[in-house]
Amino acid sequence: MESGFSLFDHEIGARFGKRFANAAAVVHQSSLPHTTQELVSLRASQINGCGHCVDMHTKEAAAAGESAVRLHLVAAWRESTVFTDAERAALALTEEGTRLADGAPGVSEATWAAVREHHDDDQTAALVCLIGLINAANRMAVITHQKGGSYEAGMFAAALG
Repeated sequence: MESGFSLFDHEIGARFGKRFANAAAVVHQSSLPHTTQELVSLRASQINGCGHCVDMHTKEAAAAGESAVRLHLVAAWRESTVFTDAERAALALTEEGTRLADGAPGVSEATWAAVREHHDDDQTAALVCLIGLINAANRMAVITHQKGGSYEAGMFAAALG
């Protein structure tokens, strides 16, 4: 199926896109490790079935030096040994914050305890904002039928230029 609508090729979408990118820049410039940001974005995108965002975040993470093994295991992070405790806490928060519409009870106290053990206040705020942003990005891309496969690392940053 082809794209239903090229959102950012129109005035309202373009204006929104710039503001959305500025919000994302706040998270990107935070003390939350870039690797964690990409893992979180990738995991939410996998859950939401957003091929465009899976493509983007896999390629951006790889370009930043992330290993293929870790990227391949993000979907099965609980059953792997390649993620730190801090990354595991962030991935748990991502899953629980992303699956709200699935009738999930929200974020558990155990997950919050793990997040707070491994992330300071600024990093926790960045995580919450990132999870909200990537879920919004996933929804916009899925609604407009954006497909994965053609993204090249650096394209998003270049578009903001």
